[in-house]
Amino acid sequence: MGLRQLLKRNQGVSAVPKGYCAVYVGESQKKRFVIPISYLNQPCFQELLCQAEEEFGYYHPMGGLTIHCRDDIFTDLISRLNDL
Repeated sequence: MGLRQLLKRNQGVSAVPKGYCAVYVGESQKKRFVIPISYLNQPCFQELLCQAEEEFGYYHPMGGLTIHCRDDIFTDLISRLNDL
């Protein structure tokens, strides 16, 4: 993919700050969340990733990590991680 195609593809998507990653969450329509990379090491987050992998694999058409689950479940998990 050339630079022009990459820039066109990323138009309207804000940059992800250093130390964070973009995660796309949802069952049919995906919402974009920007989370600290440190969350990826948390056991409850890893469990969610394992469940998503078992059910859907690791195909990520959005260009970032895609997790197939209800976004209210994801926001609840992130809320608990923020409290740590």
